[in-house]
Amino acid sequence: MNPFDELGLAITRRHFFGLGRLGIGGAALASLMAETVERDPKTHGLTGLPHFPAKAKRVILLHQSGGPSQLDLFDYKPQLTKRQGTELPDSIRMGQRITGMTSGQSSLPVASSRFQFTQCGQAGTWCSQLLPYTSKVLDEITVIKTVHTEAINHDPAITFFQSGSQQPGRPSMGAWVSYGLGSENENLPAFVVLVSQQHSLNVDQPLFSRLWGPGFLPSSYQGVKFRSGGDPVLFLSDPAGIEKDTRRQMLDAVNKLNQIKREAYGDPEIDARISQYEMAYRMQTSVPELMDLSKEPDSTFEMYGPEVRKRGSYAANCLLARRLAERGVRFIQLYHRGWDQHNDLPRDLALQCRGTDQPTAALIQDLKQRGLLEDTLVVWGGEFGRTVYCQGKLTEANYGRDHHPRNFCMWLAGGGTKRGFTLGETDDFSYNITQDPVHVHDLQATILHCLGIDHKRLTYKFQGRHFRLTDVHGELVKPILA
Repeated sequence: MNPFDELGLAITRRHFFGLGRLGIGGAALASLMAETVERDPKTHGLTGLPHFPAKAKRVILLHQSGGPSQLDLFDYKPQLTKRQGTELPDSIRMGQRITGMTSGQSSLPVASSRFQFTQCGQAGTWCSQLLPYTSKVLDEITVIKTVHTEAINHDPAITFFQSGSQQPGRPSMGAWVSYGLGSENENLPAFVVLVSQQHSLNVDQPLFSRLWGPGFLPSSYQGVKFRSGGDPVLFLSDPAGIEKDTRRQMLDAVNKLNQIKREAYGDPEIDARISQYEMAYRMQTSVPELMDLSKEPDSTFEMYGPEVRKRGSYAANCLLARRLAERGVRFIQLYHRGWDQHNDLPRDLALQCRGTDQPTAALIQDLKQRGLLEDTLVVWGGEFGRTVYCQGKLTEANYGRDHHPRNFCMWLAGGGTKRGFTLGETDDFSYNITQDPVHVHDLQATILHCLGIDHKRLTYKFQGRHFRLTDVHGELVKPILA
């Protein structure tokens, strides 16, 4: 078949040069395309993975989009009350870059937290009054107070956290995990994404689908977003008048056509399309069963809180995350918007915590009582933290905080991490790290390690280079590993 017979054929440059009949593709194709890899016939992950015995089989990543304030949640700085309203010392800032939103302010006044802190659990972990439910499960949690990143604005920072690069186009963390380990359930995607709206009153930053995208990996490894209304996945239901047998016959016919195209052009995206059609067909049964909460006891709904029956809420998504975990979904990502408190922080942070604290703690408790926490890694945090100095006008009752990438708090639970542990220290202003820094690449390497993956060995060749999630960086955060 002549590849130019069909004028409407869409073909990538890479596959154009790979067509054998052109006589010029061999050398170019060898340098541009990924090497052939063997895949496990059961999980469809790479053979040889995990690289070593895994402590975690799956990850639930609770991403609090916008940047939660470490000063008001976990990094207790009581001495700041004496410095309230005073200028941030030059010896602390040291000329470090700040955003354009506060660089023009004539003053950078210190704003202490308005919220009370207590030491909680057997380990005495400091926790804000805004998190009364989380405070009860802190003995299951490792808090890292010294995570730091390179980006100072939302889009590059969240892209960096999710993909290891500030520039769009790299595979997301969930896509890397899906590519490497495959799935434990052939009837559900290996990587599922759930998005909930903010509880705060101020409008928050948008989220883009590329944050759970496959980048240069085959598209079958991208996250599948479950919607909060209608079909959880678009076109999950058959059109009116279409029977199941008819749907199967249509799919078989389309797959035969796709097979012909694959043999003609060798495009790996055709394989991805075939597998996605088959997965969509199986999901017509598995997803309705997943979403059916009728067999959940009332005690479960009470544990997750009053919003749990509201589809698409953070609480409902936490419960859904547990159900996905017990069905073997490999990577479950929750995005909750609304943590970007440049102003009205006392009001909006309290609203955010009120909507997320109880269901987050319930997820930990629920996983533990079902025996799932031991091999499920739960990660909570945002893309950066907040400044000690006030953005805008500082009053006795109100303040805002700008972006702060130099240190922020995240926590992990289960999946091979220590229980009731705190890592790292910051200075008296929660502005600089004084002990045990943890870079985002370090955290990514550690998440992969808990899954039995050596982050330096999970690579994909693209454009002549072997890429990985952690780029050429990343060290294990060994102190937090059990």
